[in-house]
Amino acid sequence: MPKVKKPKPLGVVTHYYGGIGVAIVKSNKAVKAGTEVHFKGATTDFSQKIESMQYDHKDISSAKKGQEVGLKVDEKVREGDEVYEVKE
Repeated sequence: MPKVKKPKPLGVVTHYYGGIGVAIVKSNKAVKAGTEVHFKGATTDFSQKIESMQYDHKDISSAKKGQEVGLKVDEKVREGDEVYEVKE
């Protein structure tokens, strides 16, 4: 049976703005727009591509380690949900 690599967390959701569908994520490594990510929590479990990323209300194409960025999300997320980078 092949070994399955456990995905490394990309960050954690620190806040969610439901009205505009934006998650604030504190990244623990650098990440670029266009990256496929997976949100996982007690009731959250979905993947999507990062289409829109903002820092300080300005569009950015990448986030640095430790930066808190806003990500447009397809579904509701909750504070404490983990974010993973999806690698093929």
